[in-house]
Amino acid sequence: MTASERAVEVAFAAARAASARKAAEIIALDVSERLVLSDVFLIASGTNERQVGAIVEAVEESLHGLGVTEVRREGVREGRWALLDFGEVVVHVQHAEDRVYYALERLWADCPVLELPADARGGDGERP
Repeated sequence: MTASERAVEVAFAAARAASARKAAEIIALDVSERLVLSDVFLIASGTNERQVGAIVEAVEESLHGLGVTEVRREGVREGRWALLDFGEVVVHVQHAEDRVYYALERLWADCPVLELPADARGGDGERP
């Protein structure tokens, strides 16, 4: 089983929104084989709390524009690690320091990485 086409579409839209706010190290992981409730984890970094907040706002606005309903959001006020749960897609926006410390990519290393479109990769457009 792989991530649904809709989940991939939503993840790519979230990645594009994050990239538009200069998020770094954007990565999408297909967690559908490991989790029942979600298909994709999207992880992005911001360099400071204000940027984390701006990325979160852009992702929420973009996905709400697609008619995607947010199930839960956590950590947004603190601006260090925001979790946005859209059901099939869970978006993690982390402060760069927290991203290194928690290393979600390592925890989910056995999950396939989804190749993001060039305009959704953040940073310099290269995959992390």
